[in-house]
Amino acid sequence: MLTIAHWAATVLADYKRPRLVHVVDALPRNALGKVVRAELRSAPRARAAGDPVGVLGVGASGPGAPMTAGRGGIRSRPDRVLEERAREQGFTRPAGVDEVGRGAWAGPVSVGVVVPGESAPPSGVRDSKLVPERQRAGLRDAVVAWAADWAVGHASPGECDELGMRRALRLAALRALDQLGSPPDVLLLDGPVDYLDPAPAPVWPEVGGDRTSVAIAAASVVAKVVRDELMASLAPSFPAFDFDRNKGYPSPSHRRALAGVGLSSLHRRSWSYVERLPFR
Repeated sequence: MLTIAHWAATVLADYKRPRLVHVVDALPRNALGKVVRAELRSAPRARAAGDPVGVLGVGASGPGAPMTAGRGGIRSRPDRVLEERAREQGFTRPAGVDEVGRGAWAGPVSVGVVVPGESAPPSGVRDSKLVPERQRAGLRDAVVAWAADWAVGHASPGECDELGMRRALRLAALRALDQLGSPPDVLLLDGPVDYLDPAPAPVWPEVGGDRTSVAIAAASVVAKVVRDELMASLAPSFPAFDFDRNKGYPSPSHRRALAGVGLSSLHRRSWSYVERLPFR
């Protein structure tokens, strides 16, 4: 039976909140949120702290695999277990896939793809959100040197508006895949939602994958740095918006600029925040 707690974990995991303690904190302060919080907190404390995805069965580790997030819950550091599992099933060229920019008000949505190298991955590879900003560019360079292949694809703000986020993510991913020297034979995708469908190769969605899989974490790093550098390069053309600092994401200065000068050509015009602007 699909419980409220199961539903909450499934939905919110796609917004980078793989632990139940984070799910609880993120819930709205209304009647439904109260019910969900009560149900989540009724689970044993160890589950809330360590194994939300495995307990609730919303993870995935390939077709037909048990729905877990690894032994003992979400792993503290990403490893190569998912990649090795793919190789055990006959795949020879797995690739990690992750997106960045989904929640931004401006700029593209971007998808990184990394085909892992044979040698040990660089030290410190993990979900890009856990890497201090000053360290990301150096880590990206290390990932690029280690990877057998890598690419980042983008979908423009206009394409996000025209296609909707899911189809825009797929377009960005296909553009990244087209840049690779040879195609991967399995795609290790962060999150529970397969936005690549229909895809050019089998897709293994992995809840919390950017925190458990080195290949996916590496993809998150290259996607984040490439998109951030793109937004910083565009900032001088849009000085009111501080894109070099906020990278197109919501921030107080970004909100003030929108209220003062309105939308730029980099803004997504179909997003709900537009409805609250005094003019568009």
